[in-house]
Amino acid sequence: MKSVLIFLGVIAFLLGMYIGYDQNQNSQRPANASFWDQQAYVWQRVWTPQHHDALKQSHDLFSGLRILGLQLNRGEVIRKIAVDAQLLKQDGRPVWLVVRLDGQLPNIDQTLVYDNLLSQLQQWRRAGLTVTGVEVDYDAASSKLRDYQQFIQLLRTKLPRDLQLSLTALPTWINSPDLPALLQQADISVLQVHAVLSPDKGLFDAGLAAGWIERYARLTAKPFYVALPAYGMGLAGYEDQKPLVESEAPVRIAGQMQELSVAPQAMADFLSQLRQQQTPNLKGLVWFRLPLESDRRAWSMSTLKAVILQQPLASEWVVELQAQPDQSNQTNSLFNLILRNTGQIDGVLPSEITLPAGKCQIGDAVGNYQLNADNQQLRFIRTHSQQLRAGQSQAIGWVRCTQIDQGEIHVTP
Repeated sequence: MKSVLIFLGVIAFLLGMYIGYDQNQNSQRPANASFWDQQAYVWQRVWTPQHHDALKQSHDLFSGLRILGLQLNRGEVIRKIAVDAQLLKQDGRPVWLVVRLDGQLPNIDQTLVYDNLLSQLQQWRRAGLTVTGVEVDYDAASSKLRDYQQFIQLLRTKLPRDLQLSLTALPTWINSPDLPALLQQADISVLQVHAVLSPDKGLFDAGLAAGWIERYARLTAKPFYVALPAYGMGLAGYEDQKPLVESEAPVRIAGQMQELSVAPQAMADFLSQLRQQQTPNLKGLVWFRLPLESDRRAWSMSTLKAVILQQPLASEWVVELQAQPDQSNQTNSLFNLILRNTGQIDGVLPSEITLPAGKCQIGDAVGNYQLNADNQQLRFIRTHSQQLRAGQSQAIGWVRCTQIDQGEIHVTP
């Protein structure tokens, strides 16, 4: 009996040590511990001092950076992106050199791409960057995949053996019989599930994305990531069935922009759903794109972090009335309406803002709103969806009112 008690005591002691060790390990886990590996695309073609702050703020959030380093567009010369190598060296995270090839190219000039890629790669390594691999981003039609496979197969032989090769894949490729053979040429792939299919579907459709991921997982036997959107864009229309968009950089496109965006809560709900699925070989997520302070269409870093770490998401709206000098000696006053996001995360602009018509007789809307008025209300109705970052404000119009209280202004999310 005594030996049994001693044995049980030893077991209890060892179990206590294990529990204590496990709790200590949990306490030492990084703050960015999440369900998948998290990485980010750095997609700016011009680097600025804002990259310093963005890299610092994201250091504990992303394990690696996929950086646009080379770009070849139709009708243009090949472009090497002048990244801040010293800043990246100080950052210390592994990086991927991303080569962006325009899907509208009649064909890929292999020698041109190979020579410039290897030159850029050598330059990055001489600067002291920890280069994990090369990623090729080619948004071509499925009919080009067979030729693309040959290009990738030859590229694999030219890259240093210690580098990985990654490909981005489009959902439209999933139905192609040439996709499995193409994926065999790479070590890893990134399925991009954000795209402008139509204005009503926006940038991201959770149902479509879930289906694409499920089907893609059955097609590849190798690890893959999913690229998710953390940005918005302006849609100016279509040309040759291709969307004309303005995203991280302004472009000169005539006509009215339709703003497309992805709500953080919608993405959080999608990730919650994805966590419940068994997805073979899904290694992690790559977020597009690393936000800079001046990047008005990208989510703020705080919002991106909240979505990834499954933190509470809430934006709060306040409509401020800014009185303007009245030079007409009228009994009512002219006010500018300023919408402010006082919450902790970015949010999609409210769908409607109403004021009592009895106290506000006339007005007009600007920006993303239009004014509908009747005998009871002045209704500022959102016409285009757009994100407004936490702490930022935006003018939505003006009204002429008698004395009005803040509580008489109603905001509908």
